[in-house]
Amino acid sequence: MLNKAVLACFLAMTALGCVDDNGETDANLRQALEEAGVEPLDPGNVLPMNDPKVVLGQTLFFDRALSGNEDISCATCHHPGFGSSDGLSLPVGVGGDGLGPGRELGEGRHFIPRNSPEIFNRGATAWTTMFWDNRVSGGVGNFYSPAGPELPWQLESVLAVQAMFPVTSAEEMRGSPGESEIAGLKTLPEVWGALTARLLYYDEYERLLDAAYPGTPIQDYRFFHMANAIAAFEVAAFTKKDTPFDAYVEGDDNALNSEQKRGAALFFGEANCSSCHNGPLLTDQQTHVLATPQLGPGKGEVKPLDIGRALETGADADMYAFRTPPLRNVELTSPYMHSGAYTTLREAIQHHLNPEATVMDYDVAQLSTSERSEPNR
Repeated sequence: MLNKAVLACFLAMTALGCVDDNGETDANLRQALEEAGVEPLDPGNVLPMNDPKVVLGQTLFFDRALSGNEDISCATCHHPGFGSSDGLSLPVGVGGDGLGPGRELGEGRHFIPRNSPEIFNRGATAWTTMFWDNRVSGGVGNFYSPAGPELPWQLESVLAVQAMFPVTSAEEMRGSPGESEIAGLKTLPEVWGALTARLLYYDEYERLLDAAYPGTPIQDYRFFHMANAIAAFEVAAFTKKDTPFDAYVEGDDNALNSEQKRGAALFFGEANCSSCHNGPLLTDQQTHVLATPQLGPGKGEVKPLDIGRALETGADADMYAFRTPPLRNVELTSPYMHSGAYTTLREAIQHHLNPEATVMDYDVAQLSTSERSEPNR
């Protein structure tokens, strides 16, 4: 299934009837790829699945003990069975029931404000940002995050920094005050410390930690050890670059068929998709305003709106701006956009062609019955 990968986006454009039969030559297409900065993907440090750090990370990734109420895990919203996401427009966090598109809200709960991103190839060296609003960014020794100076310096990658935060979110994993001792904690270090203490209560975690970090005294374990391990597992499990597109970028002219090449020529040419979807990850990692339909409970003090990057910067220019998503394995990661507003690639592409019209004509009927209960337009 993964062998189709990013080609689905190109084929979707072809299906819109925008592409004629006079396809670009391989030479012209390769020149367009070069101009867009598309080169073979450097996957970064991909450890084997039996590496002790990866084994620890895998156990943590699927363990509900990382949540305040012990009712949700990382895998709930980033499941291998649902393209490393959850198949929902907006995720169902603490208090929910079930997995994937059938997961239901708990009584009195609300959806998490933004679509759960896929986590393919997140160990690639090209990654410098995380989250829809880029609130985590930078590189080793120079990370920026909502934690500010409280962020541990021992974090090994921008992906590991990202892993520090879902456990602190009341909607995602921590829970609301009064629901558990951890849910009632007020600061990020308090939450990280309490979760570490909880995990160390289990002999199995002490054994796994000792194997992953030999020679580290038990009293020296901190949550950054967990975050580094979770990131190591995500990289080991979800690095996927065995696609026809990868083979073409690496020099195999026969890896794409003529229809796919025509779609790619449009994508990297006249349609100008590559002005944002460029580089080896097919994202510029910048935030842009696309007038995507607003769905869900909203975020921050401006609820029920979600103003995107502006919540972090306060800048008018960042109002309603969200990061360009990567397109690798895109056919597996529906729904699309920061709000999960579109359930097919065709609809997502059509929105780009005429945002004003698609917003005005947006129909919530494409959402599941439970998701329709919180439309915000």
